[in-house]
Amino acid sequence: MPEVPAVVFVIDDDPSMRGALEDLVGSVGLQVRSFASPQDFLCSKLPDTPGCLVLDVRLPGMSGLTFQKELAKAGVALPVIFITGHGDIPMSVRAMKAGAVEFLTKPFHDQELLDAIHTAIERDRERRREAVLVAELRERYATLTERERQIMTLVVVGRANKQIAAELTLSEMTVKVHRGQVIRKMHAGSLPELVRMADRLGVPTSTS
Repeated sequence: MPEVPAVVFVIDDDPSMRGALEDLVGSVGLQVRSFASPQDFLCSKLPDTPGCLVLDVRLPGMSGLTFQKELAKAGVALPVIFITGHGDIPMSVRAMKAGAVEFLTKPFHDQELLDAIHTAIERDRERRREAVLVAELRERYATLTERERQIMTLVVVGRANKQIAAELTLSEMTVKVHRGQVIRKMHAGSLPELVRMADRLGVPTSTS
């Protein structure tokens, strides 16, 4: 399937800077939408598409760093690239610790920003792919019976069929049947694959 086109969202209160960023991003074939403030961004209907946010640190009403925190609280997972004419090391450290992809001080080279944008978009695509995979795994996991979930939990921590049978007071044959059902329903091709699935689902995969 073809990839969904990505959108770069720009928030900067300087109209000339917004225009320059629109031209730069558009020059490499990416879609771009720009806003003068975080409030304008939040009031806009945003497409459900891969993308990233290019955000000025100093903005009217709410700083870029504060807005980054608010987005995280709201569950908006768009990767953020900061641009600023007034940056300092503590500010950049705060931004990066909060998950920013890049912190660029004006004037920066066009290619620096474009490289950061491509990195951010790929990060967002990967996050979305992972979310789809986890949703599919949850659907499969929901089809397991309570007994099958018990056995899956014990299988992925390394228990042998004989040990599981003793722990659950079942026959070893019954454990084998349930284990086969778990493998089939979860579409797991191997035990390591089942362990990876369990890890994504938050099922404990070790006894420690």
